[in-house]
Amino acid sequence: MARPMHRGSSGARISGGSNDFWDSQMKDKTDKEDLDRRASSDQNSFAFRIPVRLLLGENSPSKQGVGENGFASEPLLAVTPRSRHKLTLLLLKLSLVLIVIFALTGSFWWTISISTTSRGHIYHGYRRLQQELVSDLWHIGELSLGSSRLKDLDFCPQEFENHVPCFNVSENLALGLSDGNEYDRNCGQAMRQNCLVLPPVNYKIPLRWPTGKDVIWSTNVKLTAQEVLSSGSMTKRMMMLEEDQISFRSASLMFDGVEDYSHQIAEMIGLRNESNFIQAGVRTILDIGCGYGSFGAHLFSKQLLTMCIANYEASGSQVQLTLERGLPAMIGSFTSKQLPYPSLSFDMLHCARCGIDWEQRDGIFLIEVDRLLKPGGYFVWTSPITNAQTFLRNKVNKKRWDIVHDFAENLCWEMLSQQDETVIWKKTSKRNCYSSRKSGSGPSLCSKGHDIESPYYRPLQACIGGTQSRRWIPIEQRTTWPSRANLNKSELAIYGLHQQELAEDAETWKMAVRNYWSLLSPLIFSDHPKRPGDEDPSPPYNMLRNVLDMNARFGGLNSALLEAGKSVWVMNVVPTNGPNYLPLILDRGFVGVLHDWCEPFPTYPRTYDMVHAQGLLSVETDQQRRCTILDLFTEIDRLLRPEGWVIIHDKASLIESARALTTGLKWDARVVEIESNSDEKLLICQKPFFKKQAN
Repeated sequence: MARPMHRGSSGARISGGSNDFWDSQMKDKTDKEDLDRRASSDQNSFAFRIPVRLLLGENSPSKQGVGENGFASEPLLAVTPRSRHKLTLLLLKLSLVLIVIFALTGSFWWTISISTTSRGHIYHGYRRLQQELVSDLWHIGELSLGSSRLKDLDFCPQEFENHVPCFNVSENLALGLSDGNEYDRNCGQAMRQNCLVLPPVNYKIPLRWPTGKDVIWSTNVKLTAQEVLSSGSMTKRMMMLEEDQISFRSASLMFDGVEDYSHQIAEMIGLRNESNFIQAGVRTILDIGCGYGSFGAHLFSKQLLTMCIANYEASGSQVQLTLERGLPAMIGSFTSKQLPYPSLSFDMLHCARCGIDWEQRDGIFLIEVDRLLKPGGYFVWTSPITNAQTFLRNKVNKKRWDIVHDFAENLCWEMLSQQDETVIWKKTSKRNCYSSRKSGSGPSLCSKGHDIESPYYRPLQACIGGTQSRRWIPIEQRTTWPSRANLNKSELAIYGLHQQELAEDAETWKMAVRNYWSLLSPLIFSDHPKRPGDEDPSPPYNMLRNVLDMNARFGGLNSALLEAGKSVWVMNVVPTNGPNYLPLILDRGFVGVLHDWCEPFPTYPRTYDMVHAQGLLSVETDQQRRCTILDLFTEIDRLLRPEGWVIIHDKASLIESARALTTGLKWDARVVEIESNSDEKLLICQKPFFKKQAN
C-alpha cells in the first residue's frame, strides 16, 4: 500500500528539484512542534487571541491593570496626593517631549531611506501581513463553525457500490420509456448523494499495466459466470473466468482471434496489416458496444487509441470491465441523443455485433456516425446481417441490409469491401458530393443554425452535420501520428492560436509533469514503483494508467505525459461553461469529451488512478453557483480508485477553501506552494483504501 500522507499544509515549494520539498518539511515539523507547545498553554483563548493582539499589541494596558485616572496602577508606591499629582504632570511632560523627539527622528530617517526598492519591500511586506491575517481569520472561522463543518461524510449504502447517477433503467421504464430510450442519461431529477462509495468486499488494487490489460480481479467488477458466456459483442466472449481473476485472450474457440480480425480489416481497407493504420491516417477509433475492449487493447500496441462506448449496464458492464483493464471507455448511447463529441472527431467507427439496428428510424443512427467521422474516415460494421451468403435463406436480413446499403450510398459513403460478416465504408472527402446527389435521395445538410460543432446531449438530428466546419480536412491530408499532436500553422489558425502559444503551453506542462513526479515520487510512484515485498518491476510498468483531466484546455497534460514516456491514457474533459478546445484536442490525436461538472460523469465508481484539475475551481465559482465544491469533490471520490491521487492547481484562496473539505472526505491532503506564482497553490490528495468487511 502506498505510504500515507500527513494531513495539513506543508508549505512546500515546487522548484527545480525535490530537496527544497523535504527541507521545508523538516522546517514545518519544527514550526508545528512550537505551535503545539504554545497552543497547549491556553486552548480556551485561541479563537480570540489573534484579533485581540492585532488590535491592542503585546504590551497593552489590559495586561497590567488600570487605575481610576486611566494610567497603569502602581499598588506598592506610597505617595501623597499632591506629590502624585506633580509626579504625574512631570511624567506627562517628559512623555510628550520624548514622543516629539521620536516622531521627528523617525520621520527624518523614513524620508531619507525610502526608495523605489524599499517601496516594493514595504508593499510586499504589507501584502504578506494581509495574507497572514486572512489565513488566521479563516482558521478562526473554521473553528467557530464547529464540528458540523468538519464532520466526516458517511459511507454510502451497499447499493451504491456500482451505482452510476443519471442512469436509472427501472425508473425510466416506469416513466414509459422503451425502445432503448430506457438506457438514456437523465440528470434532470438526479438527487445528489454526498456520501463516500465503498469498494466491494475483497476489492484489490488493479494489477500494473500492461499485465492489468490481460488480467483483472473478478471481485473488482460486477459480473457473473453466466454473463461471461452470454450473447453480445463478438469481442465480449474473448475472456475466461478463473477463481478470483478474469483473463482475456486474443483467441477464441468460437471466433477467430482479435489479431486476425484486425488484420482482416486492414486488408479490406487496402493495407498490408493493422500496423499500417497510422500511415492511412487512422489514430482515434470509436468502438460502439465494445464488448470488454479486446479490439482496442490489441490496437493500443499499434499506437491506435480506441474509445469504447456502451449502454449503462447494472451488471456485466462492458464499460466497467474495459476501464478496469486500463483502456479508454465511457457510458454512451445512440438511442435518442447526440454523443458529447464534436463533429468530425474520429478516424474510424467500429461496430462488431454492437446491438444497434442501423436501418431503424430512417437511418438517423447512421447520420450520427457520419457526423462523428472525419472526412475520409472509415465505418466498420460486423454483423450476421452483412453476410451475403445467408441472403437466399434469410429474406429479413436481406431487406435490412438493403436499407443500410442504400442509405450509406445517400450519405456519400463508398463501400470499400464486404467479406464474410464484415463490411467497410469510407466517408467522402469531398463536400461537393452532397450537392451532386439526386434531389430527395438522402438526408439534407444541416443549416448553419442547426450545425452545432460541439453538441451536449442534444436530440439526434436528421440532417448531415459538420459540412460547414473549417475543420473539414481529409484524414489522408493530416499529419500522421505522433506528429499529429503538434498541429501545423494552418490547423492552429482555425482555433485562433499561434504555434508559439502551443509551444509555450507544451513547455509549461513538461515542467509541471516533472514537478508532479518529483513531488510525489517519495510518496507513491516513480517510473518503476513497487509495493513492500514486491520485486522490482521491469519497464514500462507504471502505477498510473487511467488519468482524468477535468479541465484539459489544449490537452497539454496529455501531451506532456506521453512525451515523458508514461504509460497512461488521459480522458480530456472540457467543461461546458469554459472555453471549448475539445475539437483541437481530438484533432491532436487524443480522446476527450464535453461535460458539465455540476452533473455526474458518465462512468462507474473506481475508474481513474489520478484526477487532475487546473483552474476548474475558478471556472466553476465564476459561474452561477449551481453546485458546491463539496458536490464536486464527492464526485471525484466516486470516480477515484482506492489509493488514487488528486492534483488540483488553482488560486490560493480557493485551494485553502478546498483543503478544509478534504478532512470530511477522509483524504490525506497537502497544500504545496508554487515558487514561481505566489497567487496559486497545489492541493495534493490521496484517497485511502477503506476495506469493507464481509457480513
